[in-house]
Amino acid sequence: QVQLVESGGGLVQPGGSLRLSCAASGRTGSHYAMAWFRQALGKEREFVATISGSGDITYYADSIKGRFTISRDYTSNTLYLQMNNLNPEDTTVYYCAAKWTSSTRVTSSMPTQYNYWGQGTQVTVSS
Repeated sequence: QVQLVESGGGLVQPGGSLRLSCAASGRTGSHYAMAWFRQALGKEREFVATISGSGDITYYADSIKGRFTISRDYTSNTLYLQMNNLNPEDTTVYYCAAKWTSSTRVTSSMPTQYNYWGQGTQVTVSS
């Protein structure tokens, strides 16, 4: 079983930065692809970024490309999302997710393929 706990959300001014963290416990590692999604109230869950189990394959949503960076630390079993140049449209709840993969070099942007989820962390971008 995998447990995921996000942290690092909060209130930030437009143009500011935040770093989200997702601490994973249980059996995680190079055979788990991980991802960040976000979901506003009344809307579908939206893909943000994903990283393969090997850590060297990443994909980003067009809306955040060039502003956000996903990374993972295997020693601490933590997933990160560095968010720069934030704007009000980034305001929502952010979730981390994990899925087991037979290959360490695959990942997915589809939320339906992830079976482990955190509880979410709120990010608010406002002046």
